[in-house]
Amino acid sequence: MRILAIDTALPAVSACVLDHDAAAPIAAESVEMERGHAEALLPLIRRIMSKVEGGFASLDRVAVTVGPGSFTGIRIGLAAGQAIALACKAEIVGVSTLAALAAPLIIDPFDGVVAAAIDARHDKVYIAAFGPGGRPLLTARRMNAHEALRALGTGPLLLTGSGAPLLAKEARARGVPVRIASERLAPDIALVARLGLAAQPDTAPARPLYLKEPDVTMPAARPDAQKDAAGLGDAAARARAAATAQA
Repeated sequence: MRILAIDTALPAVSACVLDHDAAAPIAAESVEMERGHAEALLPLIRRIMSKVEGGFASLDRVAVTVGPGSFTGIRIGLAAGQAIALACKAEIVGVSTLAALAAPLIIDPFDGVVAAAIDARHDKVYIAAFGPGGRPLLTARRMNAHEALRALGTGPLLLTGSGAPLLAKEARARGVPVRIASERLAPDIALVARLGLAAQPDTAPARPLYLKEPDVTMPAARPDAQKDAAGLGDAAARARAAATAQA
């Protein structure tokens, strides 16, 4: 099986193509950015696919990060992924950003709790936690640092993600053993692809994982929101056109 993985949920635009029996992606690219995902995604995917023998027609599956993360970023990635999957008649699955961040820590045995945390601002984090062998201990949710530490227990804790420093500070204040493994802003796109290969469409649907309500200004729409919405529609249309032309 060959999979195209896409991530635009966090401050990066990333994509890769991976065969299920390969040790490394055929092609991969990741660019850190806070804004401009809609404009950057399709050119990046085209660069990736230009290096793949058989192009879009060789894809069997598409994996897209579904959150938690940026509302706009999640929608951009899902729109492009769904358009490509439709044009290529490929399966599509959703991958949690928290699971992808935690994946490299779960691979190596750890006698404690692995927690992936994304900074959600205002002293809150998006968090998920895993026990030995990747057993889910805390499903994805939005919590303040105090609530999160109470849910994680007495440790030891191994943390990753942009929210790790906030959790580590709270853990140390409470005397909980803790270590920060990484403060990555976005997951390794190759791990998103591997999780996508392991997932099943019926249990890992490609739909947004929103853990908070969007910030909405009424009645006037923000100019940047209008631009993002237009970019989202354009991204989906361009993705479908590109995939259809090459499939």
